[in-house]
This record gives sequence, structure tokens and C-alpha cells, in this order.
Amino acid sequence: MKKILHPSNTRGVGDFGWLQARYSFSFANYFNPERLQFGMLRVLNDDTVAPGMGFGRHPHDNMEIVTIPQKGALKHRDSMGNEGVIEAGDIQIMSAGKGVEHSEINASAKEPISLFQIWVIPETRDVEPRYDQKKIAPLLTENEIVPVVKPKDKADDNDLWLHQQVWFNLGTFSEETTTTYNLHNKNHGIYVFVIDGTVVVEDETLERRDAIGVYETESVSITAKANTDVLVIEIPMQ
Repeated sequence: MKKILHPSNTRGVGDFGWLQARYSFSFANYFNPERLQFGMLRVLNDDTVAPGMGFGRHPHDNMEIVTIPQKGALKHRDSMGNEGVIEAGDIQIMSAGKGVEHSEINASAKEPISLFQIWVIPETRDVEPRYDQKKIAPLLTENEIVPVVKPKDKADDNDLWLHQQVWFNLGTFSEETTTTYNLHNKNHGIYVFVIDGTVVVEDETLERRDAIGVYETESVSITAKANTDVLVIEIPMQ
């Protein structure tokens, strides 16, 4: 088993006035040759966007993009004709594929929005772009780590899915709980990101916004303390 610790205070920092960002991996003005990606997980940005501001229309291609608002609401518009609002408690996915343009703007003129923006390198290039979103709460079971996004070939009709062998899992814990996470493939790893609270992963204690990557193992022990929310991403390492 190998582990890579990413304490919250070691993340990259982006201060653009309207956008306050923390980067788990090299992005924009932050470059760290030791923090390029974790397997096929390329981006995990922790963003706070000022009222009425946001990311104007811009292009993407050949990237799987997941957005999870934590507070506030985001107005979405894209070149596929999708338009709507993503709120805290929602999860949005977009396969950029052979090319898509979109904008994401804070829906409030008074309150900031905080969100996670996550990019995964796809296993299939130049696919037809696609978009989907769901409410998270109906997908969860309290005090369990539950998959909310799956690989396309493992998904049912109602599941959110991506063009990669990746599982996005969320856990909301009201009481201390120990879970053994069994990886789906020996060539995968997991990236554990603490949204709030405290998590112990293989004897490493993580607090709010700390993260750890674990790989070259078949299972990982995760203990979530009471009042904890955690994101667990299982991802191919190569």
C-alpha cells in the first residue's frame, strides 16, 4: 500500500478577486510538478465565486467534469442547449467529449457560492458531449459511503455516469463509523477528500479539506467521525 498526503494548507491558491480558489492539483497559475494529478483524477478545485460573477462561456474537450455546489446556486448554460440552475445538494456531470462550450455563473447577486469542480481524464476520446444532474440526498444512506457516479458500463438507467472507470462516492456521517472500502480493480487507487469533519484513513487523521491518495492495495480502512462529510473517488492510476 502506498499513500500520498495532501493537507489542506498545501493546496495551491488562486485569488482573482471574484474567485477564491484552492487547487489540489496543478491548475491555472499554480504549478507543482509533484501535484499534477492522482491517476486519472486531474483537477479538484475548491472554489468560492463572488455574487453575480462566474465562469463566462468557454470551451472544453475530452474531459469528464463534475461540479458539486456546497453553498448557493450556479446558473448553467451550454452549447448543447442545456440551461438551468445547480444548487447546493445537487451534483452535475458533463462529458466534454469532442467539444462543448459552457458558462457557470453565481445565481445570486448578494451571496457567494462555494463549489467543487472536478475533472477526470476520459478512457474514450471524442465522444458526443452530454450533460446530466441529480439531487444528491436521495442517493445517500446515512453513515455509509455510497456511489453517486459510476462508469458508463457499470451504470443503470437512472445512474449518473462518466466515460471512465471511476466511482464518485459520498458519505454523510452522524455517528462514528468504520468502513472497509474495497476497490473494484487492483490497478485503481482512491482519493479521499474531507468536506467537513474528521476522517481516519489507514491510521492517517484528516481534517476539513485534507485529502489522501491510497493505491497499490485491494481495500482501504476509512473511519469517519460524527458530523463528517467525505468524498471518496476511486480512479484508475494509469
